[in-house]
Amino acid sequence: MKPRMQVTILGSTGSIGVSTLDVLARHPERFEVFALTAASRDEVLLAQCIQFRPRYAVLTDTTAARRLQERLKSTDLETEVLAGPRALEEVASDPAVDVVMAAIVGAAGLAPCLAAARSGKRLLLANKEALVVGGEVFLDAVRTGGARLLPIDSEHSAIFQSLPDDEQLWPQSVDRIILTASGGPFRTWPVEQLSGVTPEQACAHPNWSMGRKISVDSATMMNKALEVIEARYLFGLAPRQIEVLIHPQSIIHSMVQYRDHSVVAQLGTPDMRGPIAYGLSWPERIASGSAALDWRRLPAMTFEALDEHDHERRFPGLALAWQVLEGPPGQCAVLNAANEVAVAAFLDRRIRFDQIHAVNLAVLESMRFAQPRSLEDLLAIDTEARAEAQARVQELGA
Repeated sequence: MKPRMQVTILGSTGSIGVSTLDVLARHPERFEVFALTAASRDEVLLAQCIQFRPRYAVLTDTTAARRLQERLKSTDLETEVLAGPRALEEVASDPAVDVVMAAIVGAAGLAPCLAAARSGKRLLLANKEALVVGGEVFLDAVRTGGARLLPIDSEHSAIFQSLPDDEQLWPQSVDRIILTASGGPFRTWPVEQLSGVTPEQACAHPNWSMGRKISVDSATMMNKALEVIEARYLFGLAPRQIEVLIHPQSIIHSMVQYRDHSVVAQLGTPDMRGPIAYGLSWPERIASGSAALDWRRLPAMTFEALDEHDHERRFPGLALAWQVLEGPPGQCAVLNAANEVAVAAFLDRRIRFDQIHAVNLAVLESMRFAQPRSLEDLLAIDTEARAEAQARVQELGA
């Protein structure tokens, strides 16, 4: 019998982390949880520790870590509690770990992703920012460490599954990749009404159950802009070889068009456990717990180009993906940081929904910097962009 693969989950209390644990629980003979991490949700992490008995539990909030440590004393668990951002890197790079699920939202996940990459792990990438912010710095770490990078976003997993197994064939055989997008909750709203969108409305995605930040990104389609950037780095294509097509039913998760104009697509129910299970078991396939497509009840599948139905005005942030990819290195990190600040301000009701794009655009136009060559350079750009975005938010809220 093969030894069980040791898995660290960065961000185990979020939606991707919870789905990952659901898949792992279905295959106790194949996987063992090495470490679980969270920011501050110690009560949720305690319940996960009781069920999965990891060797380590990490909370970046030191007060929450102390609470968890105290609560674990009343159990028979031997789980060791670690605290602080540095501990994330330790459990991501530990020699005993085989697989790292990177599911920490935002730039906070970049350092542990780099640690896992440099340590040669199988890195399941659900954190867009590792590539959006890290770019070539992150890819250099993957190459140097010999890591196996597997995408977990449903769209990028679909592309990966639709490409030839031999990566050397990609440049000569692929014409373009087509990322599908649901269009979010405001796909059919009059553009003039978007200024009145509430956080509750923006977080009510029609197809997917996601966290608040990514739900807002889906509503603005900034999530698709970040996915375009991520796809550029994952698959090594030119930015203009990446297209976005609105597919409201979320059945076709993405497509690859080849030089002969044939198209290969990956289909499935909108359930993140599918790509998670594929990443965990690649190149094999295991049960994920997601429902099978019922072809008898499948809705009609429709598609909309971005130049239809006022979508270019409805989702102006999407075009920023190609702008930053064709701009100076580091602009992708600026866009990500500005967007995180703008979305947080919207969720706090400090700016309007339609002002998220205004903040992102203003920050991109105002910042100038040298090409980033290290994690420290990237974090400096991130910090400067956040400060600039906060200033723009204050101007809009004044």
